[in-house]
Amino acid sequence: MSQIDRTLAEAARAWPFEEARKLLKRIDGKTPAKGYVLLETGYGPSGLPHIGTFGEVVRTTMVRQAFRRLSDVPSRLFCFSDDMDGLRKVPDNVPNKEMLAQHLGKPLTAVPDPFGSEHGSFGTANNARLRAFLDSFGFEYEFQSATDWYKSGRFDHMLLAMLRHYDEVQAVMLPTLGEERRATYSIFLPISPKTGRVLQVPIIKVDASAGTIAYRDEDGSLVETPVTGGNVKLQWKADWAGRWYALDVDYEMYGKDLIPSAELSARIVRILGARPPDGFNYELFLDEEGKKISKSKGNGLSVEEWLRYAPPESLALYMQQQPRRAKRLYFDVIPRAVDDYLAAVEKLPAEPAERVMENPAWHIHDGAPADHHAAGVTFGMLLNLASVAHTENKDVLWQYLRRYVPGATPENAPYLDRLLSGAVAYYQDFVKAAKKFRLPTATERAALRDLADTLRALPEDSTAEFIQNEVYEAGKRHFAQAELRQWFKTLYEVLLGSEQGPRMGAFIKLYGRDNVVRLIERALAGEDLGRAA
Repeated sequence: MSQIDRTLAEAARAWPFEEARKLLKRIDGKTPAKGYVLLETGYGPSGLPHIGTFGEVVRTTMVRQAFRRLSDVPSRLFCFSDDMDGLRKVPDNVPNKEMLAQHLGKPLTAVPDPFGSEHGSFGTANNARLRAFLDSFGFEYEFQSATDWYKSGRFDHMLLAMLRHYDEVQAVMLPTLGEERRATYSIFLPISPKTGRVLQVPIIKVDASAGTIAYRDEDGSLVETPVTGGNVKLQWKADWAGRWYALDVDYEMYGKDLIPSAELSARIVRILGARPPDGFNYELFLDEEGKKISKSKGNGLSVEEWLRYAPPESLALYMQQQPRRAKRLYFDVIPRAVDDYLAAVEKLPAEPAERVMENPAWHIHDGAPADHHAAGVTFGMLLNLASVAHTENKDVLWQYLRRYVPGATPENAPYLDRLLSGAVAYYQDFVKAAKKFRLPTATERAALRDLADTLRALPEDSTAEFIQNEVYEAGKRHFAQAELRQWFKTLYEVLLGSEQGPRMGAFIKLYGRDNVVRLIERALAGEDLGRAA
């Protein structure tokens, strides 16, 4: 990296750079003893990857990219799967529920795979889905399995440290629990040698010198077992702390709801004699009613649902924007997110050097330019095109698009094709039924006739900007300066059946001068524009 780029990175104010500078300060600009800076995200593989998983990985990746611009210190990103957790309940969205019910309490990697795949266990099958999910977005990460770390012995030194400080760690955890739970709670969860289940049982004896604990198994028999070698796992808050300690994690994000848990885990790390990672807590997403999204309630929006209508970069932009502000995550945010992304991409090449790294597209594409052959095209424009063309056939809509983007085809402009597919689907699912056209007033009729005459006189090759100016001038001839906003609202409500709409010059260029003239004539004749001509 050039010194100029590094200087710009040092001055960049975007939040990923603020976080990266915090990380650089943590290591005092020097390579840690382990040889790299470690960023981590965690994942519970009891279900399929969800939008929160995407959000954590994409945001952490943005911090890592910013760190690379600030320092030559190597960095790694671990995506850690807590796949040794016991199966607490049978998920609703899987087959072979009766079979799974027979394995409740066992580590997820010891539960047979209900999907019957080659992965062998429920945990590894879901891990494979996580990796495929992350790979589909092109994330650079290293997958880590809790089962591997526990059973391989790589967690042994951490588990023995927990054992040596058992009473101190227990003293941190017990005040946070209810009276009944305190009576049986232990940070260590032994794995029953007889049933294979993860047991939440009282610990009868702790022997730090021998590295063992004693407890009563499910049948009442007394068992003494080493805490090493995968014979036990830790309760999750202690487990989170243990992972930070064993891996020497430098940075991890978490939701606002996990702040108390993160604080507890940080206390435990300090008890073990280490430094907890720097953190970043982000606000939670809200549903359409402003309530917190719950994976169990299913009141949010899934990644798959978002991708039905919009490309992944638009979701990445939504995650990048103001992560510490609560935002609604529902279908109606998609069009704006797509258009914000397209505008950022289009703006990036012309940004002044000192502002390039403030542009969200820079963070989404790691500083590389992105040419989608979609200059000037917006998602809102495509929604309106689908509306006035009255077709679900994407090929028909391409005939209009070629007018706006000469030479573009689905083959040489696949991103534009993807946008069009998403817009058609979104229009059919959400916009079509909400369209509400109205008849023009006398003043509006005169202005519309004037606009139709103006458009007929325009050369076919008029630019979108020139057309926009002519639309504006037509409005000025019939509306006072203070009423020009109403003129454009008239065009949206009368011609498009919506209170809001696209930049009219660009829309007319896209749909075609003569087609818009016919649309105006139909509106003046009192036809129902909600139906095909």
